[in-house]
Amino acid sequence: MSATLTVLPHPDLCPTGARLPIVAGKTICDTLLANHIEIEHACEKVTACATCHVYIRQGAHTLNEASDDEEDQLDDAWGLEPSSRLSCCVKLGTADVTIEIPMHTRNLARE
Repeated sequence: MSATLTVLPHPDLCPTGARLPIVAGKTICDTLLANHIEIEHACEKVTACATCHVYIRQGAHTLNEASDDEEDQLDDAWGLEPSSRLSCCVKLGTADVTIEIPMHTRNLARE
């Protein structure tokens, strides 16, 4: 049985939620984009912004730990929570993971 990335419903990006197959080693951001869930990624996935911020609702213990760069960028994320991660930094493994995409993002380049 393969692992699944569950995306909780988001009114704009994924209104009904989604269950996506996990490819081990791929990031959450790349998995979302490959499945037509257009999460913002203003810095083009180089850990230089916080627009791809997500909440890890289940499976956090199976994921790589946040780097210092990720932690620094998360300080700029809208609605920061203990479960917050940057989806461009989180590499998926072989276990199920559930995420929630925040309602808002801080895109300083666009604001």
